[in-house]
Amino acid sequence: MTLPQATSPAAVSETETLPDNLIAPAAEIFDISAVRSALFSGLPKSTAETDVRKHTVATLREARDAGRAAVAAAFALEPFGARRTTRAYTWITDCIVQLSFEIATEVLHRRPNPTEAERLSVLSVGGYGRGEMAPYSDVDLLFLTPYKITAWAESVIESMLYILWDLRLKVGHSSRTVRDCLRLGGEDFTIRTAMLESRFIIGDRGLADDLEKTLWNDLFNATAREFVEAKLAERDARHDKQGQRYMVEPNVKEGKGGLRDLQSLFWIIKYVHHTDDVSQLVTAGVFRPEEYETFVQAERFLWAVRCHLHLAAGRANEQLSFDMQVEVAARMGYNDRGGRRAVEWFMQDYFRHATAVGDLTRILLTSLEADHTKGAPLIQRLFNRPPQTKPGYRVVNNRLAIEDDTVFLSDKLNLLRLFEEGLRTGLLIHPDAMRLVKANLNLIDTAFREDEEARRLFLDLMLKHGNPERALRRMNELGVLAAFIPEFAPIVAMMQFNMYHHYTVDEHTIQCIWNLSEIEHGNLTEELPVASTILKEGINRRVLYVALLLHDIGKGRDEDHSILGARIARSVAPRLGLNKAESATVEWLVRYHLLMSDMAQKRDIADPRTVRDFAKAVQTRERLDLLCVMTVCDIRGVGPGVWNNWKAALIRALYRQTRRALEGGMEALNRENRGTEARKALREALSNWDKDALATETRRHYPPYWQGLHITAHVVFANLLRDLQEDEIRIDIHPDEDRDATRVCFALQDHPGIFSRLAGALALSGANIVDARTFTTKDGYATAAFWIQDAEGSPYEDTRIPRLRETIRKTLKGEVVTREAIRPKDKLKKREKAFRVPTHITFDNDGSEIFTIIEVDTRDRPGLLYDLTRTLANLNIYIASAVIATYGEQVVDTFYVKDMFGLKLHSKVKRDLIEKKLRAAIEEGAERARD
Repeated sequence: MTLPQATSPAAVSETETLPDNLIAPAAEIFDISAVRSALFSGLPKSTAETDVRKHTVATLREARDAGRAAVAAAFALEPFGARRTTRAYTWITDCIVQLSFEIATEVLHRRPNPTEAERLSVLSVGGYGRGEMAPYSDVDLLFLTPYKITAWAESVIESMLYILWDLRLKVGHSSRTVRDCLRLGGEDFTIRTAMLESRFIIGDRGLADDLEKTLWNDLFNATAREFVEAKLAERDARHDKQGQRYMVEPNVKEGKGGLRDLQSLFWIIKYVHHTDDVSQLVTAGVFRPEEYETFVQAERFLWAVRCHLHLAAGRANEQLSFDMQVEVAARMGYNDRGGRRAVEWFMQDYFRHATAVGDLTRILLTSLEADHTKGAPLIQRLFNRPPQTKPGYRVVNNRLAIEDDTVFLSDKLNLLRLFEEGLRTGLLIHPDAMRLVKANLNLIDTAFREDEEARRLFLDLMLKHGNPERALRRMNELGVLAAFIPEFAPIVAMMQFNMYHHYTVDEHTIQCIWNLSEIEHGNLTEELPVASTILKEGINRRVLYVALLLHDIGKGRDEDHSILGARIARSVAPRLGLNKAESATVEWLVRYHLLMSDMAQKRDIADPRTVRDFAKAVQTRERLDLLCVMTVCDIRGVGPGVWNNWKAALIRALYRQTRRALEGGMEALNRENRGTEARKALREALSNWDKDALATETRRHYPPYWQGLHITAHVVFANLLRDLQEDEIRIDIHPDEDRDATRVCFALQDHPGIFSRLAGALALSGANIVDARTFTTKDGYATAAFWIQDAEGSPYEDTRIPRLRETIRKTLKGEVVTREAIRPKDKLKKREKAFRVPTHITFDNDGSEIFTIIEVDTRDRPGLLYDLTRTLANLNIYIASAVIATYGEQVVDTFYVKDMFGLKLHSKVKRDLIEKKLRAAIEEGAERARD
């Protein structure tokens, strides 16, 4: 635009052209003529730069804030109007930059007749240059001069920057000549990419035109191939840093399938095809019309998410953290429905669009390979001899391609054979072949699904070639898996809104199958000896793979997913070619796929009744073996770090005890037998003790003590109790490496509420209790064993144990009041507050021979266990043991208890009172943690 004269700023407004493609009318967002008039007419009489700047900043801030409010209000009414919203924020920024320039050149550093060397052009670059700005995007500017920068230009730039900084804008800037731009762009791809999207804002237009012409003629046109390679290398590095596409807290800008990937497509398209208009690639035959529409929808959705994310955070924020997911879903109009929260529907759409961006990238890169703009994959350049393919296929750029599309589609089973050939040859499937499959999913109809050969092909993909997850993941991304098993479609890209599951449901399923394949290959023999042995000894692989594929297929509905999944498995398993007996086993495994995990993690497996009940439910060794392997794969498939030695020890112990019971009869679990064996083992371990001391130790404990602890703990307690004085507290802290935890053993005089006091002392020290046992001796002492982990889920390091011991000692001596001291620690982090976990409390009088089992399933927080145990203590309930199972933000605390007379809680009135008090304690603590 033409520079205004300082004396008559209104002159420009007569010819000012306002953009008409914004989320609200441009003049309502930022009326540049009116603001210019107010800016110039209100200038202070003082010519001091600080006074002029102060007036300028105040005027522009008021207009900027009003404009942002107008855009946010319009965007709230049209939450998917992303493109017009990003252009609206660009318009606001353009106006601010223009007016800052006018003040700097016409008021602060007026130069009516600049020399040739004093020409100055202001350009926007990067995302701002492209006209795509989120509410708090950076403002990237290029100040362009013909020669070395003059003192006048330097003063103008400095004044502009001070104004922009005073407006609290995050400005990225550079001052260069055209020659500088050419040299630096040739050396640095980041600079080159920024200049690819330069856009003239104000100043000398001829200079900006010179830059564009020079860059295209002397740099861009001759370097398309190296630019594409550089952008792809950047993308790969970014993906390595950000993680997989299905990470549950994705980065909208930098994550896999995010906006940066879309922008990389824009850059490559502009650099190679010389156009900003992606629709032209349809005419050029690169994209099909439906693929272009996918591009438009993905861009619209991702930009809408980013803009809402900025507005919700009140700052530049690209991470869709859990708390932001809830807020953005609400802003975009998602609602709870069908048994799922709004945030889960929103994130399912997010992951589907992220997948679509990956598909589009593949398509574009294939077209570039075809015209040699992109080099063939490195592996092809290293190994020039491609593998032999079956008739109908060929190798193109080291990928499996289809020779003749028409011939391929004449036999629709080729839609599955393609994946089989990919696994057989070890070749990745060519993107053109993938496009052909995706465009012809309608061929996978009822007749296809019921075809015997189709069933064989599908099962062979899982069972025959050794890397089933590769075929399943690609089939899932292309829609083949959901077409072949329609019941699978609802869980594709389905996110589970919790802190436990790291992946979407479909990706979790594929991770489980990958884990099973890894065990089969012998890659986890040391880590998983039981599961590895089961597979080595022989098992029905068809049943196991199909059961894992279907185990979560019922998720996302109002009904229990295990029950619904079993019903779905009843019809899907026979359709996949399993016989009647195999189908029945698959149905049972899907129905009870959580049983072993729940028994191991939520029950006391030292109690013979736990093992007996589990053995009765499983019934056969075959089911036990299948369920054990399935449980291991299911837990490992949840995400990195979820499987640990603690869970491994529990699963292993439950498996071995149950197998012994199934093979040797239930009498093998007899409590008396186990007590006799334990006392015998202790005598052998303490052979150096005198006879009387040993007799005292073996007689002082009740039966549950002998079957509830390992011999190592019996030895520790024997030493702690020996010559223990009435007011003395003895503590032994020792790593339990087999369980990835630290074991803390206490011996002290027994009194009511002992469990709660010990739990409070450990909570104050910052420890997470994962298991606990308390026992009373016949001579009035209490022994308690707690297994604890630090905040990272690891055993305590040796250097931290003295401090842990001191905190425990102070608390038990009464030097610290637990209830008051724990309050500051009992807080939820901001990103965790969005989770809802309903509280369920159950009482079970049948799961143990001598205890009532109280199971509390609720929202986890640091002080929860202390609150629950204190409440039970106040009700005169004796806690014999506690088992704590944590699933992200959810925890299941299971207590084995008796009343004050040593009896089970048979009275319903008493149970109702306990439940009421526990719920009150949970709610009171939750309120405190939220505040």
